[in-house]
Amino acid sequence: MYDTHRKHSAPPDRHADNVRRLSALVFLLFFIFGGVTSLNDVLIPKLKSLFELSYAEAMLVQSAFFFAYFIVSIPAGLLISRLGYMQAAVIGLVTMAAGCLLFIPAAQAELFVAFLGALFVLAGGVTIVQVVANPLLLLLGPSNTAHSRVTFGHAFNSLGTTVAPYLGAIAILGTLSDDADSALTTPSEASLAQGAQVISTAYVCIAAALFLIAALVWQHRRKLPDNTRPEPANPLSALGLLKLPRFSMGAACLFFYVGAEVALGSILINFLMQASTLGLSAATAGKHVAYYWGGAMVGRFIGAGVLKVVAPGKVLACAAVAVITLIAVAMSAHNAWAGWAILAVGLFNSIMFPTIFALAAQGLGSRSAQGSGLLCCAIVGGAIVPPLMGLAADLTSLAMALVVPGLCYAAIGLYGWFSSKPLR
Repeated sequence: MYDTHRKHSAPPDRHADNVRRLSALVFLLFFIFGGVTSLNDVLIPKLKSLFELSYAEAMLVQSAFFFAYFIVSIPAGLLISRLGYMQAAVIGLVTMAAGCLLFIPAAQAELFVAFLGALFVLAGGVTIVQVVANPLLLLLGPSNTAHSRVTFGHAFNSLGTTVAPYLGAIAILGTLSDDADSALTTPSEASLAQGAQVISTAYVCIAAALFLIAALVWQHRRKLPDNTRPEPANPLSALGLLKLPRFSMGAACLFFYVGAEVALGSILINFLMQASTLGLSAATAGKHVAYYWGGAMVGRFIGAGVLKVVAPGKVLACAAVAVITLIAVAMSAHNAWAGWAILAVGLFNSIMFPTIFALAAQGLGSRSAQGSGLLCCAIVGGAIVPPLMGLAADLTSLAMALVVPGLCYAAIGLYGWFSSKPLR
């Protein structure tokens, strides 16, 4: 671990200062990729309106975004092995900025597929940054506090996912009608061009911020000792980790978790606009998404402390049971309770990703980067589960479609129970 190299890398005071600076940068990275990812929840109803899409078609936004994890995750691990964590993070940030800039030609072309292409490039950069950030946090401290540290880092991720949808609702959804029934109706040709331009402008501003952050990370590229760089390895050798039951089951649970979380976030705005829930306008519903991600942020700060005293597997299982209960309420209630129940899911989602990740990666040692890349491949669940939920919504209703993420959380609960046993 990083702290074992203190006497070789720098004097104690300088080492501690480097750890603080690097930790702050990693927390910033978590904030950035969390915020960019959560903007999809605002983008989906906007594009659904502009291009007259079904729920299943609108969910292709998440498919384009999260399929990048499956394609880029393992190459990202190899990139870290070749260049190091900080340099790889810079490449990831620049790639994210390039994806944001691709929204300009997408808006000019006024083609849904062009927006999907821009999202795929953007997500490729997000993938690299995430593959860097998770194992880097594991390195920046002792192993006995790894669960707490990773959860604390993901709290900053949740801060980004809380702030971004609120601002995105103002910038992107603010031009939609305030009437809940007409907010997502057929647009005119002029409104299509205007809506596409609104999206493009928002993402160009994000690109400018990403370039600045990339420059900041580049300035700190030499703060991390060379002996933290993982050894280059055959990319196929990472697949050998799947022979480890806790790792392979953890990868499957990350697939289910990300799929369920993304699916719920994707339908939140439309769900809250229904008269049978909260009956909100598009822009107001978009702002309410901040409660969903804000709950995750609060839960992660709390969870960072709880995980110091309670076994992570038990915490994970209890959180999964709580989410299943809330989903049952959202499916059965036909009033405001349904809307607030689905928003409350975020609170119990909070500890799931970092806890599953840390449980699966526990004991990997020098293979942490390989494991991180392979685990991040499982995030492709965000590309597969949302369209399935969208199809279920098209065939039945949004409330009935909640059974899809409900099954995912059931699998997570079982993994929590399994991983509560000591690692052999």
